[in-house]
Amino acid sequence: MDLLKLSLSLFCVLSFTMLPSSLAQDSPQDYLNAHNAARAQVGVGPVQWDERVASFARQYANQRINDCKLIHSGGPYGENIAWGWPDLSGTAAVQMWVNEKQFYNYGTNTCAAGKVCGHYTQVVWRKSVRIGCAKVKCTNNGGTFIICNYDPRGNIIGQKPY
Repeated sequence: MDLLKLSLSLFCVLSFTMLPSSLAQDSPQDYLNAHNAARAQVGVGPVQWDERVASFARQYANQRINDCKLIHSGGPYGENIAWGWPDLSGTAAVQMWVNEKQFYNYGTNTCAAGKVCGHYTQVVWRKSVRIGCAKVKCTNNGGTFIICNYDPRGNIIGQKPY
């Protein structure tokens, strides 16, 4: 009986110690940390959280909550969107975008043939200094929709991100 109590206690302690780390990956500071780490790697200054930009991101995420289609908002900001199942964290979404770095050629300011790198270049876009992000749980499939908006927008044709 004592072994059962000990096992149950250990399970509860481990469950509660793991809970904050999974929730912590979706806070504004977590989005900032993930973005700013990538920006620092290429010598770009940090972005700051902007509640006006975040409000736009939340409104659009809530519009997508029933279908979670990867459709851009067409709004006034630069934008990265992601979908994951069953629960994609905000930091994991930013890492997916940053992982496109391998396909970006700074010298030619292009992506490798057949590859995408525009999410990465938006993350590190020097002139984008304010961000706001949001996450919703999809009602249609149990997945997660994540959006980050950038002000001012990046990926301006003919300009390099940094």
